[in-house]
Amino acid sequence: MDLTYLIGQVDPAEAFGELAPPVQIALFLGAMSFATAALVSLTAFTRIIIVLSFVRRALSTQEIPPNQVILGLSFFLTLFVMAPTMENINTNGVQPYLLAQQSEGTKGDFTVMQLWQVASDEIRVFMTAHTRGNDLQLFVDLSQTPQPSAASEAPLKVLIPAFIISELKTAFVMGFCIYIPFLLIDLVISTVLMSLGMMMMPPVIVSTPCKLLLFVLVDGWQLISKALVSSFVV
Repeated sequence: MDLTYLIGQVDPAEAFGELAPPVQIALFLGAMSFATAALVSLTAFTRIIIVLSFVRRALSTQEIPPNQVILGLSFFLTLFVMAPTMENINTNGVQPYLLAQQSEGTKGDFTVMQLWQVASDEIRVFMTAHTRGNDLQLFVDLSQTPQPSAASEAPLKVLIPAFIISELKTAFVMGFCIYIPFLLIDLVISTVLMSLGMMMMPPVIVSTPCKLLLFVLVDGWQLISKALVSSFVV
């Protein structure tokens, strides 16, 4: 059964208020876990955090920056990238819904179903713009759904996994391009140490400061942030 139809049949305020407090808490925690999954699966978060993880691995700095810093930077870069989408959802969905709930005369003019439709349409536009056609076609074939006339008309059960694997591929391509210069530094340092007869000295001890110096001189974090944000510009 269509999820949009089910949402439209329920008044969330009345239904939620009639539940016992423990059930309300359980539903709230479940909704929070779903929101986390949506953040990872339906936004720019996946690409950003994978690329930042590649940067940390390429620098050979182990846990520097810490995981909390990587997660925080990924989260706020995601908010920055998703700002136009969230603004459209707020303007066309959340605000009309809140206005309809506050005004008794217009209550019901803008329902939860309409809010869900606006939010899903805006997210669909973002995902469609960053989903490869061959990835979308793969899940259309696997699900045996009718061929959509346009990518924007594909059902969410097809579009979401196609979007995720497209983001994974893009993130790994960007990570590979970032990794190459640092790999060259490792090779040069290893060659120099071997030519000096210092074969017992781990190359990473010398290459890590060199990579950090190069990264700081070119203002690496600014370049990485610019590349990540620019990669979502259609």
